[in-house]
Amino acid sequence: MAKINFGGVWEDVVTSEEFPLSKAQEVLKNETVAVLGYGVQGPGQALNMKDNGIKVIVGQREGGASWEKAIKDGFVPGKTLFPIEEAAKKGTILLYLLSDAGQTQMWPTLKPYLTKGKTLYFSHGFSITYREQTGVVPPADVDVILVAPKGSGLSLRNNFLDGSGLNSSFAVFQDATGKAKDKTLALGVGIGSGYLFPTTFEKEVYSDLTGERGVLMGCLAGVMEAQYNVLRKNGHSPSEAFNETVEELTQSLIRLVAEKGMDWMYANCSTTAQRGALDWKGPFREAVAPVFEKLYESVRSGEETRVVLSVNNAPDYREKLDAELEAMNRMELWQAGAAVRALRPENRKKK
Repeated sequence: MAKINFGGVWEDVVTSEEFPLSKAQEVLKNETVAVLGYGVQGPGQALNMKDNGIKVIVGQREGGASWEKAIKDGFVPGKTLFPIEEAAKKGTILLYLLSDAGQTQMWPTLKPYLTKGKTLYFSHGFSITYREQTGVVPPADVDVILVAPKGSGLSLRNNFLDGSGLNSSFAVFQDATGKAKDKTLALGVGIGSGYLFPTTFEKEVYSDLTGERGVLMGCLAGVMEAQYNVLRKNGHSPSEAFNETVEELTQSLIRLVAEKGMDWMYANCSTTAQRGALDWKGPFREAVAPVFEKLYESVRSGEETRVVLSVNNAPDYREKLDAELEAMNRMELWQAGAAVRALRPENRKKK
């Protein structure tokens, strides 16, 4: 591992210099990696490993949309694409990439195929951390590991194709063979991680659930709605309100943050913007801090898990989710967004 200074705190990370692809291929040369689930993370991880010379098969419910997608991606029924149980039987490393609720439902079916010496791999600490609620308790004679890309499976694939990689955390929950860490790092490299940093199953799920409910998705959508509504209430047009709330952030400022950091973004804005942002970031921080404390406690206590499992296991889950997403889509904010995106030069050229 390499020691890297993160703002005054030294951390261990693993890059391609410490663990090159050739080493990953050597560690995994006698393994058959079965990707169970071909939804959000499955395609990116499976295709990246396949392109990196690792033996990969896919397990998916036969005949559904994800099964057809796997075929379009080059997996062949009966050769590299199988029903989940058959893939679990053939695989020596089982990448359990179903949804969190799906993992709970499938567990009694999967568990008999976790024979001695196999490896059970997760990309989320949910099922193991909250095992009292999920019932996911692996046998003692298998390795249980985690590699969690910090982004969607689509981003993992796209970053791999453009050569940039997507950072991932990794953890070992159970080392039955004495080789769990090497397999974890090899798989992390194989799926196309930019670099790997250590965590635990518990810390991964606490940070992940907080992040997606907070800054990454829930908070982001909420503050955008709040600012857009204030601008509209004060007479600004939908186009102006959307551009000042979303378009400038996604098309300009966040790219500067991604390139060199928040301070660099501030340094490349007007002095008026700098002064106002510096003055107002404190009040915003203090206003939302109690919400984040409440959110983190809800994650840590298992309440968020209870809600997820209850809602996602309901028979009408998909219908209710689609209705909620459609309601979001119908909001003036996002209808304005569709119109703004259509006016981008690259989209006008497609017409």
